[in-house]
Amino acid sequence: MLTSRIAIIGGGLSGLYAAHLLEQQGVKDYVLLEARGTFGGRVESASFGGTQLADTVSVPNGVSRKADRFDLGPTWFWPAFQPELDRVIRDLGLTRFQQHEAGDMVIERFSMASPERMRGHLTSPPSMRLAGGMGALVDALRSALPPDRLHSGQRVRHLHVDGQHIGLETEDIDGRRTSYRVDHVLLAVPPRLAMAAIVFSPALPDALAQAWSATATWMAPHAKYVAVYDTPFWREQGLSGQGRSARGPLAEIHDASSPGGRAALFGFLGVPAHARTTIPDDQLLAHCRAQLTRMFGVNAGSPRAEFIKDWANDPYTATAADREGATLHEAAPLSSAGAGAWRGRIVGIASEWSPQFPGYLAGAIEAAGRGVQTLLKATPQERQTP
Repeated sequence: MLTSRIAIIGGGLSGLYAAHLLEQQGVKDYVLLEARGTFGGRVESASFGGTQLADTVSVPNGVSRKADRFDLGPTWFWPAFQPELDRVIRDLGLTRFQQHEAGDMVIERFSMASPERMRGHLTSPPSMRLAGGMGALVDALRSALPPDRLHSGQRVRHLHVDGQHIGLETEDIDGRRTSYRVDHVLLAVPPRLAMAAIVFSPALPDALAQAWSATATWMAPHAKYVAVYDTPFWREQGLSGQGRSARGPLAEIHDASSPGGRAALFGFLGVPAHARTTIPDDQLLAHCRAQLTRMFGVNAGSPRAEFIKDWANDPYTATAADREGATLHEAAPLSSAGAGAWRGRIVGIASEWSPQFPGYLAGAIEAAGRGVQTLLKATPQERQTP
C-alpha cells in the first residue's frame, strides 16, 4: 500500500492547479490520480496533423506550444470578470488574444431558410483566448509539477474511511489495482461523475450525495466541430465567422483562427446527444461541411483538417443523466460533508463547486483555490467524527 498525505483525484485544470498551489505552499506529500491517459480533463486542444504544422512558439517558462492547436473543450475567458484566472495565465507567461468578431454574421432562421447576412455582435467585455489553445494552460501547469507525483491511467474506484485515514483503490486499463492510504482527498472530478464512478464507504451523507448526483456536468451533453483552413477567407468577405442556425447540424459557429497559425471555424452541434449516436461520424462530418458551405461559401467545404469531439461519449466526463439533460451553469452544491465520517476529509474542487463561476475555466481555478485553502486549515479535531 502506498501512502501520501493528500490525494488529488482528477488531472484536469482544477486538479493540476490544486497541485500547483500545494507546491507553492511547500506541500510535497501528495499524489495526483487521473483516469485518462492524458492530463487536462475537459480542456482538450487538437493539433493540426498536416505537413506544414506551424512553428513551435517559445514562452518565458520554457513550455512550447503549437500555434495550430484548436480547442475542443472550453475556449474563452473574460479577464474583466475573471481576474483570478487572468492572473494565473499572466503568471505562467501565456499569450492571450481577443476573439475575432469583426464583420457580419450569417444566420439560418428556420430549417428550410436560406442563409442571411446581418450585422455581427461584439462581446463586451471581449472574449479572450490563449495562443496554443487552452491546452497551453494545462501544459504550463503540468510542466512545473514533479512527474513522479502525477499518475495517468489510474481510475479511482473506491474510497473508504479507515480509522484516521482514507483508503483509496485505483484500477488501470489492464485491470491492475493499486491501493493508497491518505489523510485528505481533493476531488477534482465533476460531482455527478464522482457519485457514478466511485464507491464511498461509508456512504456520503444523503443530502450531500443527492446534491452531487443532481449537479449537471458542464459540457457533458455537448459536441464541438472544428474545420481548419489555410486562410480565414470569410474575413475577406467582411464576415466575422460567427453564425447561428436553426437548420444545423451546427447551431452556433465562431472563428477559431489563431495569430500565427492556420485559420479555422468551430461550431457547437445542435443535434441532441442521443440522436448523435445514430449518425455515423463520416456522415456527421459531411453534414457539417455542407452547412459551412451554405453559410460561408464553397471554400468552406474543403477544410485541410476537421475534428469532432463528442463529450457525451466521453466516459470520464458524461454520465447517463448528463446525456439526457441540458447543461446549465447551476448553483454550486456544498463541497464537503458537515458531519459524519467524511467531515474534514474530502473536498470537491472541480469547476461545478465554484460559487462564482460553476462550469467555467475560472470556476476550476476558484474551486481549487478554495479547496486547498480549506485543506491546509483543517485540524485533527475537524477530521474526527463528531
